[in-house]
Amino acid sequence: MRIILGLLFACHGAQKLFGMFGGKGGAQGMMLAGGIIELAGGILIALGLLTRPAAFLSSGMMAVAYFMAHASGGLMPIVNKGELAVVYCFVFLYMFFRGSGPLSLDSILGGRGHVTAADEVGGPMRAGREL
Repeated sequence: MRIILGLLFACHGAQKLFGMFGGKGGAQGMMLAGGIIELAGGILIALGLLTRPAAFLSSGMMAVAYFMAHASGGLMPIVNKGELAVVYCFVFLYMFFRGSGPLSLDSILGGRGHVTAADEVGGPMRAGREL
């Protein structure tokens, strides 16, 4: 899931920045900043490199994007066409708290942005003792 969502998110950035995948390109101002976060954040998330900070920044950016571009169109995301922004926001927030997982550069490089097997089994409460 992390890899696919990261790549799709990076594609949104490539649309804004370079006009790829049917985008207009040449973004300026907030759209330029959003495009950079989408491209860089998406690539980092897909690779599982610096996943937690990239996911946190990407989640926040999608929350801002939702409220700036969609919320004025109605209360519900299905009405204001903001479903994708909401999904990205909350999945990236989940990734921030959960980490990148074992199949990631964070894991290979020994970073703290991944979940270990011990975390999967018992988390901080292993064998009845708190760590």
